[in-house]
Formats: sequence, C-alpha cells, structure tokens
Amino acid sequence: MAAAAQVLHPDLLFMNDERQQILGRVRSALAGLPSRAALPDWDQEWVRLLHAQPSTNHEQRWNEFAIRLRGVNGIAFTELAELVGYLDQHGWSKGYCDPALWPTLQLAFPSKFQVETTFDRTRVDDYDFGITRATAGIAETGTLILSDRDTTTRLGALAPWVHVAVIDPSTIFADLSSALAAMPDDPNIVWVTGPSKTADVEGILIEGVHGPGAQVALRLARLE
Repeated sequence: MAAAAQVLHPDLLFMNDERQQILGRVRSALAGLPSRAALPDWDQEWVRLLHAQPSTNHEQRWNEFAIRLRGVNGIAFTELAELVGYLDQHGWSKGYCDPALWPTLQLAFPSKFQVETTFDRTRVDDYDFGITRATAGIAETGTLILSDRDTTTRLGALAPWVHVAVIDPSTIFADLSSALAAMPDDPNIVWVTGPSKTADVEGILIEGVHGPGAQVALRLARLE
C-alpha cells in the first residue's frame, strides 16, 4: 500500500520560503567576509585567580579590573579628560548622561557636545553614547554590574553605540562569588563583560549587535 502523500499547510510553505530568503541574504552578506574568528586565547592564571588571596586594596582592585576589561575589548579610563578625548576623537558628540552624574562631569565637556539628562525613547538613534552609573564591578572578569537601583534608565546603557559606566573603585569585588553574595535585592541586574557580542548562526564573532559596540568604564571615586 503506497504511503499517503504529505500535504503542507499553505502557511507552512510561506514560512519556509521566508526562512530560505532570510538565510540566503545572510549567506550573501557573509560571503565577502574573512574566515571565521579563531577561538579566543585564555590565560590559565585567570582560572587560578579564585585560589589566590583577594586584594583588599581599592587601587589594586581597579588595576585588576581594568586589565580584565581590556582583555575582552573594553576600555578603562582613570581620568575624565581621557573619556572626553576618546569621544571627541571618534566624533561621538551627542549623548545621554544620568542627571545625578552630569553636575560632576559637565565642566569637562566642551560646548560642541550635546548631552541630555533625559533619555528620549522616540529618538534612540540620536544618541552616540550613554553615561550611567555602575553598581559594582568584578576584578576577576572585568565585569560591570548595572542595576535598576543605580541606573536611571537601562535603555541609556544598552541602546547607544558607546556605553560609559561610571564606577567607584571601592565597589569592585574580587570575584563573581563575592559579588553575587553582596548584590542588592534588585529584580533587574545586568552583567556586562565588554562590548555586546554574538556569534549566532554562522559562528563569526561580531560586536555591537545586541547592545553597545564600545564598553567603557570610567573610574570616579566617592559616588553618592
């Protein structure tokens, strides 16, 4: 007895055609790109870091954090003038700044910069950079911790191409476990380790697809 022929619903046929069109465009776009990125290098010293005696010195914690952040393509600045020069060099002059931080930062920004202290959701693409406050950091991994308690708008931290997280070095934890133990009771916590990255579908690492393409940490002590 012959097997019954399978009849696909017209909607399924349409979805399959759309899928093939999308995948075809992806393949065409990637055709001219170089070969897939090699697996990332890693340092065995990082693996043994948890077994070392954690530093209690804020200066040393910041230095460890900055090294790890740069290791994941992030940027660490210790001076406000460095940040302003970096933004100016790349022509990023329009941005958002947390209103609680702006009085401290404002004098360092020349008049060419247009900085707003209210994030307009209807003009997301107008912002080159967003400056928000980080709740804490992790020296072991170069991770920034953002929470709704300290970040006035998550969109200001996630939507612009450049995110600047202002961090007090005294809030940097030695490792992930100590950070988890000390986190506030906040329903929304974002863990940020370098720029946004994805290697979806084709396995090619791309930065800045689902979030900022440049992640900056600015050291600023005695945040209130």
